[in-house]
Amino acid sequence: MAKAYFGDNKATEDLSRRSLRSGAVSVAAQGTNLFVQIASTIVLARLLLPEDFGLVAMVLAVTGFASVFVDLGTRDAVAQHGSVTEGEVSALFWITAGIGLALTVTTILGSSVIARFYGEPRLEDMAIALSLTFVIPALYFQQYALMRRALMFEKLAVIDVAGNVLATAVAIALAYGGYGYWALVWKSILTPLFVGVGVWLTCGWLPGVPTFSAGVKDLLKFGINITGFTMTDYVARSADRVALGYTTSPKEIGYYQNAFVVYDQPLALFTVPLHGVAVSTLSKLRDDLVELKRSWALALSSLAFFAAPAFAILAVIGQDLVVVLLGEKWRQAGVILSVLALRGPAHVVERTLGWLHVAAGRADRWRHWGVVSCGVQLVALFCGLPFGAIGIATSYVVCMYLLFVPAIVYAGRPLDIDVSDVVKVVMPQLIGALLAAGVGFLLRFAYLADTPELARLCLLTLVCGIVYLVITVGVFRVTKPFEVVASLAGRLRARRS
Repeated sequence: MAKAYFGDNKATEDLSRRSLRSGAVSVAAQGTNLFVQIASTIVLARLLLPEDFGLVAMVLAVTGFASVFVDLGTRDAVAQHGSVTEGEVSALFWITAGIGLALTVTTILGSSVIARFYGEPRLEDMAIALSLTFVIPALYFQQYALMRRALMFEKLAVIDVAGNVLATAVAIALAYGGYGYWALVWKSILTPLFVGVGVWLTCGWLPGVPTFSAGVKDLLKFGINITGFTMTDYVARSADRVALGYTTSPKEIGYYQNAFVVYDQPLALFTVPLHGVAVSTLSKLRDDLVELKRSWALALSSLAFFAAPAFAILAVIGQDLVVVLLGEKWRQAGVILSVLALRGPAHVVERTLGWLHVAAGRADRWRHWGVVSCGVQLVALFCGLPFGAIGIATSYVVCMYLLFVPAIVYAGRPLDIDVSDVVKVVMPQLIGALLAAGVGFLLRFAYLADTPELARLCLLTLVCGIVYLVITVGVFRVTKPFEVVASLAGRLRARRS
């Protein structure tokens, strides 16, 4: 087991097969988590009030920034680094554990400040409880990173899903018992706790005596650059909740928060599981730029092919979907979701910039881009804020379509990836998705306005899917993603037989 964790991080003959399977398993696990999240949101939205969701969002928007400091980016650093020793990873474990504990104590001491900032006394106890979400993950991040390094994504998938299911079950029981927003608070705490227990029981590696070598300094330097990006990225992603919380009511934030949660779940489905696989795989190919570039293009093209139409459909059916799933009281969240979802086709591409920064070993460039991107998104936020949640969502859509190509081109420059490469890989999928969304909106408002919501939802999904395939496959001849799916299916059948 130690050899799998601490051996040289080089490409093997079966890397392509293992990477493809790891990606499929990770996406399947994220899909299962998406189903669990949607199911829990449906149940909890009917048991709780929009205000309950808004209160939790207000706390997390302020305290959540601390979570990006906990591992100092060392999870990606360990997965990317050529070789690491047990002593070096032990040093990282004790450092991140100490940081997690310090952030927990700091949040507890500052809980009253958070409550006064919003003028909401209930937030003080919530902040104290949510402070545990810093120290708990810090106690298993390094084991998780080692399992990623060894491409043990199947085991990680089971752990992630089990932790989410157990925490969700407890949250629903608490909500049903009348505990209100505390159901959401405990879900946030118990999810990393259950995952941590699973990782410790499965990994088999225990931290020991730390070795503060030059390798540890290199890992920390690399990880801190990643943290620089994640910090600015978090500010850009959470400033909307802080601004709305300061200027509007918890109820209004609750609408925006649940719209954002529904939007964020498919985004996470397509990007979070593939990040670990892509970083681990592309890092092993950094000495062969031709193969790295080919693998990147195939992976990103396939990702965009399936993700872009999903967001186009979500934009068209968002209003109906929210009412059908969450109830009439959440209709306003559905309008916000329809606008936010138009951001998705470009957003899912932009989220892959870390693949290239980490594979190139240039986390410093990732950090630099984070500062630029954060500044642009904050400008978009303040442009949209006078018009409320809808204004912010609209500004974010425009902003993302301005940023996504420069983001990938900047990340790919050290790897000889330029504008023409990005356009060739993803533009047909984005054009197809946006045109499909346009046709869907036209049908919805011009011809299907009086159609029952569920029937309209199903019909629009079918029409948008057909329009997308006609454009991307029929016009642009994008077929490689089908070959990837067929190859994966064939390997799975061969394994079972």
